[in-house]
Amino acid sequence: MSESAPPEGRVTTEVHGHLLTITIDRPAKYNGFTPEMLDQLAAAYTRLEDEDALWCGLLVAEGKHFTAGLELSRFDITKGLSDATQIDPLDLHGRRRTKPVVAAVHGICFTIGIELMLAADLVIAERGVRFAQLEVQRGLMAYGGATIRMVERAGWGNAMRWLLTGDEFDGETALRLGFVQELVDAGEGRARARAIAERICEQAPLAVRASRRSAQLAAEEGAAAAIAAFPEQLAALAGSEDFAEGVQSFRERRAGRYVGR
Repeated sequence: MSESAPPEGRVTTEVHGHLLTITIDRPAKYNGFTPEMLDQLAAAYTRLEDEDALWCGLLVAEGKHFTAGLELSRFDITKGLSDATQIDPLDLHGRRRTKPVVAAVHGICFTIGIELMLAADLVIAERGVRFAQLEVQRGLMAYGGATIRMVERAGWGNAMRWLLTGDEFDGETALRLGFVQELVDAGEGRARARAIAERICEQAPLAVRASRRSAQLAAEEGAAAAIAAFPEQLAALAGSEDFAEGVQSFRERRAGRYVGR
C-alpha cells in the first residue's frame, strides 16, 4: 500500500489528457475491497461519466495482485453494492455509465475482481493471473454480475463449470472463454491496456459512446431494439462538430481532431 494510504485502502484517480486512470490501492491486503474502497470506486466511475473532458477509463491495481475480492466481514450481503446516485462500477443498478472502460488484471483476480473486469468493455490480462469466482465455497453466490456475464460470454456449461465449483482458472482459459481480450507477459498489462485506452481517446467520443450504446442495446434488449435506435443515434451524430471534422479529416487524409461536440 502506498505510504499515505489508510488501512482500509483507497481508490485513486489520475487524468492524462482525456483518459482517467482509476487505481485500486490496498496491496498489503491483496487489494481486498472494503466498503470505503467500493464507495471511492463508484465516485471515480461517476467522475468519468460526469466530466465532459474524460472520454475513457483505465482500471488498474497496485501491487502484485488485482484483488482477492470483497472483505466479506465488512459487508452486509443483503444490501446492494452500489449507491443509486453514483455510477455503478459493476454496471448493474442505478446510474449506468456511457463511457468505455479498459481493465488491466494481474496476479490474483477473485470474485468482485472478475465481475469488475466483466463489467468493463475490454480486458488485458497478464500471464500467470489466477481467476476464481469462489463464492459457493463460502456459502454465497456471486452477486456482482458474474452469473449473468459469464453465461453471456462463454455459454451455460462453460459458465457453470466455474460458478458452481469455485475452482481457479488461468489466463489462457479466460482468453478462450472470452472473459479477457488479450493475454500479455507479466508486467506488461498496464502499458498494453493504457495503449488501447489512449487509442480509444483518439476517436470521436460521441461516436464511441453511440457505438457502445448500440452494442449494449443489442446485448440487453435484442437486435431489433438496437436497429430501432439507429435513426435517432445517427441524427445526433450527423449534427455534431465531430462528424463534420471526421468528414474533413477524411478528405484531407489526416487524423481527426475531435472535441466531443
